[in-house]
Amino acid sequence: MSRASHSLLTLYYSSQNHDPTIHAFSVIEQHSIPIYTADWGADEELLLLEGAEVYGLGSWADIADHIGGYRTKDEVRDHYIDTYVNSTNFPLPERADPKDTSLLVENPRDIFQARKKRRIEERKNAAKSAPPAAPKQKPTASVPACHEVQGYMPGRLEFETEFANEAEEAVQHMQFDPGDGINPRTGEIEPEMELKMVVMDIYNSRLTTRAERKKVIFEHHLLEYRKNAALDKKRTKEERDLLNKVKPFARMTNHKDFQELSSGLEYEHNLRQAVAQLQDWRHMRIGDLKTGEKYEGEKQTRAQRPAPTGSFDRLAGIRPPKPIPPIETPSATTALTAPELPERLKNSQLPFVSLAVNGQSKGPLANGNSNSTNTSSKTQYSVAPIAGLPPLKLTPDNATDIQLLTTEEVELCSMLRMMPKAYLTIKEGVVREAMKTGGSIKRKSAREVCKIDGTKLSRIYDFLVHSGWIQKV
Repeated sequence: MSRASHSLLTLYYSSQNHDPTIHAFSVIEQHSIPIYTADWGADEELLLLEGAEVYGLGSWADIADHIGGYRTKDEVRDHYIDTYVNSTNFPLPERADPKDTSLLVENPRDIFQARKKRRIEERKNAAKSAPPAAPKQKPTASVPACHEVQGYMPGRLEFETEFANEAEEAVQHMQFDPGDGINPRTGEIEPEMELKMVVMDIYNSRLTTRAERKKVIFEHHLLEYRKNAALDKKRTKEERDLLNKVKPFARMTNHKDFQELSSGLEYEHNLRQAVAQLQDWRHMRIGDLKTGEKYEGEKQTRAQRPAPTGSFDRLAGIRPPKPIPPIETPSATTALTAPELPERLKNSQLPFVSLAVNGQSKGPLANGNSNSTNTSSKTQYSVAPIAGLPPLKLTPDNATDIQLLTTEEVELCSMLRMMPKAYLTIKEGVVREAMKTGGSIKRKSAREVCKIDGTKLSRIYDFLVHSGWIQKV
């Protein structure tokens, strides 16, 4: 219909007295009336179904934008689930009957539209006063170049080159038609079908191995390359080599157990290095930790010092300089031999070893008493000599492990003519037996534990009672 004819019809209907009921057309009013729920209009229901068809169920944010009226995605999702999914007339709503106008009677058109307009105005004002939302970021594309590990596609959880990447080539042209593989005359499986099944078993085994390897990568966080590289830089070369040897066990354990295994082996490695360093200090007649630290510093300085060249060395000018070895950061081994031990090590229950020089012990003592404790008030134990048994002078040359004893223990072993290792074994046996009965033990029970001379055992028993290791019964 053209503009001129439209104008003529307007003039005709405005100038004539006519009854709209006699015409073949009717005026359709706006569908802003409740039909299924009291707070949703028919126009919004139509937009909801149209948005679900266009964007797909689950894209609630896009559907809410399609509906308009400042509807939120959570509101749209809850309304769809409550009205359509949870309906007893699924997939139709509860009030799907066109004759059901109870909601329209309870909520007239004017009241419903006024309430809808008020809701839109309130949400519009709230959106204006709300802080600006963060701009929407484009989702990361699942391509091999969007991750810190080259070739990994995070969106698909796959790699550009998988394990046994050519496994699919053996089955890509294989076909299985209904009825194939069984000989109709004999009823047996044909050799060709058996060969196909063997190829499929090989293919499935490769897929299983591929999945197991990817599981190890994901479970042990091996995709966090930058984080793992930063941790490796803090370790020494020996620690890195040790952890590389342990990595095959990651396929057999979970992440927690593997971390405990690695930490335990690393701690054992540091302890072995600390023991070797202490033995080297003892060989060099170094008796305290501060002197040992000074010795290590001078040793490192000498290692970095260039070799002297004589005046008659004709190759001195053309010989390339010796590269300076890199200085590694202090490791846990250094912390175990530092003069100032951390509070974590001081307060722990580990049996620390003391260094004794000229009868003076350094560091935590073997009996658990710290050197910082004032022991001047404690009476000194004097060992009664044994008749017919002259004392034995103990020195680091003739008595190994003498550095593990205190001054009083050295005097006790000297009077009993006993080596430090034998004394420590007896001491450990008596203390262990006493711990079974709350720290107290009889002299007779101590003799049953250690089958040695009764007089010597009595001296050791009295010394342990005096030192507080055991209680006398």
